[in-house]
Amino acid sequence: MADTTRASLGEQGAYQLANVTKTAPIYGAITPRWLVRLLDWKPLESGIFRRNRVVEEKVIEVLCGHTDESVIPSTYAEYEETPREYRLGGINALLNVDTRVSDLFSNPYDQVREQLRVVIESVKERQENELLNNPDYGLLNNVPDSQKISTRKGAPTPDDLDELLTKVWKEPSFFVAHPRAIAAFGRECTRRGVPPPTVTLFGNPFLTWRGVPLIPTDKVRVSGKVPKSKILLIRVGERKQGVIGLFQPGLAGEQSPGLSVRFTGINERGLASYLISLYCSASVLTEDAIASLEDVEVGQYHEYAK
Repeated sequence: MADTTRASLGEQGAYQLANVTKTAPIYGAITPRWLVRLLDWKPLESGIFRRNRVVEEKVIEVLCGHTDESVIPSTYAEYEETPREYRLGGINALLNVDTRVSDLFSNPYDQVREQLRVVIESVKERQENELLNNPDYGLLNNVPDSQKISTRKGAPTPDDLDELLTKVWKEPSFFVAHPRAIAAFGRECTRRGVPPPTVTLFGNPFLTWRGVPLIPTDKVRVSGKVPKSKILLIRVGERKQGVIGLFQPGLAGEQSPGLSVRFTGINERGLASYLISLYCSASVLTEDAIASLEDVEVGQYHEYAK
């Protein structure tokens, strides 16, 4: 009797004629970048923003009540003599693609387009990181000392977030924290029998406290032998005298607000180059627009299994 297995076409041979269904490059470092989405963004004319503040130590006198109107007090609002100026910071990347690769291997996915997509995502991830951690304009580095508080017991509690709300009580917009800090807060709420409700934003559920959503981002760092982080509370918007993002509109090769892609040429080795540039900054318009909870213990990883 013939061996039908030996007489049939094998899988390896059949594979040579098969079309393989494939994905576009999957970049695991991409995050939702909620902070970029939730900030109000102000376009600049020339990459410079001057924040003019009133000197609050000077009392502005006003007339009130049934008094002699002939002695109305003379007053005025005094401005800071040296207001802070912000210059947009640049985030740049230079992408090189071999023209032979893009010519011969761009079906079904365009090699240049996919390379640009991944590099642009990386630049945008860096943007969210800079908005929080930049030494000049990063929000974590622009919290006034008077707006910083420490946790009562290490782990973030409802009492801690309540105190944070007393610091940004004028129309607070949202908390910003590492996912592990939010998880630690959720555990404390569960221990007290006050599980925080959720709200849906952008089609996604977020934990809230006192109606204010807790927005997760891995750009608020966790560090230390005993893992610690911070929780920010901010008010956003120029109208609310809160926190605003800054960008330059109308860039050559603009792909999205503040981000441009420009072809810079092909060199003698056949490498095509593309310059990806993103310009941004952020400004805390008034001191009470931001506050931070310091020394937030987020717990060890093994605690999540308890």
